Amino acid sequence: MTARTVLGAARTRPVTLVVCRGCCCGNPRKHPGHDHQWQLDRLRAAAAESGGRIAVRTTDCLGPCDRANVIVVQPSCEGRRRGGRATWIGFAMGDAADDDILRWAADGGPGIAEPLPALALQFIPPPRAARTRARGQGRGRARR
Repeated sequence: MTARTVLGAARTRPVTLVVCRGCCCGNPRKHPGHDHQWQLDRLRAAAAESGGRIAVRTTDCLGPCDRANVIVVQPSCEGRRRGGRATWIGFAMGDAADDDILRWAADGGPGIAEPLPALALQFIPPPRAARTRARGQGRGRARR
């Protein structure tokens, strides 16, 4: 087995929370009882206080709209080296869900720390297109 060399920014990539803010996630008309901006502000504040161990970014629609809000927890470089993979979390609304996600990220995230059991119940499979890209089969193909 050959050792892999990690170059550039990937060497220190933190646990990254990818927060869906597409058509359904973050939509106050579809989920009027949830303060979507508060959630995003809270996640960003925790990332700012993490000393670079957590990053937050937003993206357009991730796909599983019936499970909004969706957050993908991407492992840190070390977490990936230890076998961690991106973990999709559905129904991520409310302080309890945010607390569990932030705790897992602060503890190291995928590949390093075990999620709390309540959070693990919210894990969802990625949409088919994401699974295909993850296996490398979708490279070079045009979208239909």
